[in-house]
Amino acid sequence: MLKKIVVVALAVLVCPAVLMAAEGAPLPTGEGVYTFLKAGLALATGLGIGLAAFGGALGQGRAAASALEGIARNPEAAGKVMTPMIIALALIESLVIYSLVISFMLLGKI
Repeated sequence: MLKKIVVVALAVLVCPAVLMAAEGAPLPTGEGVYTFLKAGLALATGLGIGLAAFGGALGQGRAAASALEGIARNPEAAGKVMTPMIIALALIESLVIYSLVISFMLLGKI
């Protein structure tokens, strides 16, 4: 297993150096390239907001589960656990909203 990790690590470290040493080719121009870039940007915004929503939902679920488990073990600590949990949920949700705003900004470039 260690040999595989070493081989993959070396490949990850060496491949960018080889690619950077290649000669630069002129960039293609035309309407087809522009359409391809627009499609890539639309795909990137869709994947970005999807991953942000998925990660935010996982984070909120884990935060709520941990808080409820702590309250179940010690009901007297509900007040001390609930406030930090709500703040954490708001911060997690703000990251998802930032991703939505960035996606809208990128879609505005299409």
